[in-house]
Parts: sequence; C-alpha cells; structure tokens
Amino acid sequence: MKRGHLESNFLVLVTLALVAFGLVMVYSATSAAAAVGGRDPIYYLKRQAVFAVLGLIGLIVAARVSYRTLRGLGPSLLVGSLFLLVCVLLIGERVNGARRWIALGPATFQPSELAKLALAIWAAAYLARRSAPSSLSELGKPIGVLVGVFGLLLLLEPDLGTAIVLVMVLAAMLLVSGSPLGLLVRAGSIVTAVGLLAIWVEPYRRARIFAFVNPWHDSQGAGFQIVQAMIGLGSGGIFGVGLGQGVQKIFYLPEAHTDMIAAIIGEELGLVGLAALIAGYAAFGYAGLRIALRCPDPFGKRLAAGLTATVCGQAALNLAAVVGIAPLTGIPLPFVSYGGTSLVVILCSVGILLNIARSSGVAARAELPDRSRGDRRPRPAVARSRGSAERPRRTSDVRRVAGSHRGAARS
Repeated sequence: MKRGHLESNFLVLVTLALVAFGLVMVYSATSAAAAVGGRDPIYYLKRQAVFAVLGLIGLIVAARVSYRTLRGLGPSLLVGSLFLLVCVLLIGERVNGARRWIALGPATFQPSELAKLALAIWAAAYLARRSAPSSLSELGKPIGVLVGVFGLLLLLEPDLGTAIVLVMVLAAMLLVSGSPLGLLVRAGSIVTAVGLLAIWVEPYRRARIFAFVNPWHDSQGAGFQIVQAMIGLGSGGIFGVGLGQGVQKIFYLPEAHTDMIAAIIGEELGLVGLAALIAGYAAFGYAGLRIALRCPDPFGKRLAAGLTATVCGQAALNLAAVVGIAPLTGIPLPFVSYGGTSLVVILCSVGILLNIARSSGVAARAELPDRSRGDRRPRPAVARSRGSAERPRRTSDVRRVAGSHRGAARS
C-alpha cells in the first residue's frame, strides 16, 4: 500500500517536472527566432501554457473519475477516433505536405493523438474479458484488423510514427496479458515487413531512410535536419553552451520547438541535460509499470501498461531519431515538445494512471483488516491431526477433566 502511494506521488512529480521543463525549453527554442523575425517572443510559451493548464485540469478530473467507466466507452471512443481520422483526410489542414490537423478556430486538433488513447482503452477492455491470443489467427481478429485500419488511415495522412506507436502500445498490452513471446516476434516481423513496404512505396519516406543511413550524402536536402541536430548535439558537449544560448534554433534546425527539441536540449544543456531527461522518462516508465503490475483488475492492468507504453514509446522513438540511431518519424517528445493536443491527451492519460493506482490501493486496503474500522484480524487455521482432536469436546468432558485435575492436586 505504501509503495503504491509512493509510486503515485513519484509519477505526479515526474510529470510536473517534465511539463515545467517543457515550458522552459519551448520558450528557449522559440523566443530568439521570434525576436529576430519581429514577432512576439512568448507567443508559443503562452499557447503551450494554456494547453498545459487544460491538460492538468484533465489530469485532475481523470484521476478522480473511476477508470472503470472507460471500459464501457471503449467502442464509442474507437468509432469516434476512426471517424475523426477519416475527417482529417477530407477537411484537414495541410501542413508541410501532411494532413494531420483539424482547425478549430484559433487552435488545431490532431485526431491521431486521440486514436492512441481510444485504441488502448478498447484493447484493454477486449483483452481483459478474453484469454490472451496464442496464435496469429486469434491475434488477427479483431485486433489485427483494427490495427490495419488505423495504420492505413495514418499512413494516408501520412503519419508513420503514430502507426509505429500504436503497434508498440498493443505489443506491451499483449505482453502483460500473457501472449507468448514467439507470437509477438512473428507478428512483429509481419508488421515490420508491411512498414518497410509502406516506406518503399512513398518517395519522401525512402529519402528519409537514405538520409538516416548517410545524412551527409545530402546534407542540404533530405539529411539537412539530421545533420543540424548532430551539429547541435556536438556543440553542446558534456555541460552544454548554456540555457538560451544555443544557435541551432535560430533558423538552422527545422521544427526546433516540436520534433527536434531534444537537439536544442543537447546543445544548451549538454549530455548531462539529455541524460537527466532520459532518466525522467525511465522513472515514469518504472512507476507506470509498477502500477500496472500491482493492479488486481485485468482491465486496469492492461490499460496502465498501454498508457505507460504510449509515453515511453514516443519518447524512445523521438530521442532515437534525434541522436541518429533511428529514422525521423515526426513523433513529438512527450510533455516537452510544443503541441496542444499531444500535451492534453498525455496529461489525461497520466490522470487515468493515477486513478488506477488509487483504485488498486483501495482494493488492497479492503483486503486487509483495519482496527479503526472495527475489523478483526482473522485467526489462522490450525492444522489438526487425525484422531481424538478432530471434534470439539463437550462441556461434561471439560468438567470431568477439570475435576480429575483438582483431585490430583488435593492428594
């Protein structure tokens, strides 16, 4: 009980620290370029702060409302997210050649962020009431079909990174459910083959793969972003050039405040800053997985594993791309990168995690005796040997034995 309470507090502290650090880094990554261009230096900071407040309100609400209510909402959320993914292809705002956002007045909404949460909730409810899939045919219907539909819609945006995150989330939930590791390996091989095919048929994805293999071959074209990120990381060294003192963010590194903000962190805070950031995500993953493993409810266990994998999977993909050990996928860094929909949805997911931890603690408390509630500690059953000790003695037998003892004492 105490450990579960400690993990919840630890999760809250890590989350708030990452959000606060993200606000600082968004300001650092955008203020200089805005000032040079004659714009408001705190424009992005103000917007990110508003989204952070909305996300924290969602976290508080999600932490107080029982996560079990989501079990019945899973199908509705799944259908709604599929509908929004179709809508974004029809009426979505095109940015840098991709349709991923729906304009809502002065703000924009990214349906793929909601799709991650919706699929995690539905899959947790589905896996909780059935035995874990043990073959490809069991895994394919309906989980494989739904992942294929979601993946196709995401590839049409195009958004390969979110499709990869969905696969990682489902893999974590299947692993917690007890699916054989060999099955996950076979399914992963199929998904990898499909992903490579999707990369090969799209010219810009092929260019990214070639740029990942040798970014210096086309340092002014497809490899420009990776090269500038490497320059920033190399310039930072061990301790960095100082917070706010980086130069890569001033029209050198594209998307410095969103996908590539880790490169700015490495330049300004150095290896120490990046190591502290990675340690923060590792601590989040540890606390989230401990909550999942301690939860007695099958639905809560799988949902906690899926939500934890969502945050840590995105962080791993983003950091791997920035340091050059994975191709660029356009995945933002959770809690830190600029982006309203991502921040709000992830903070609401943390609220659900906290509610799962709280509910697990209450369930554990209900199973233990509490003297303040008038509970009595159950007496352990005493093993009795066969023979005369099996039945309780009658009152007359007890009196006769007591009388014999008194007579023996008088003599």
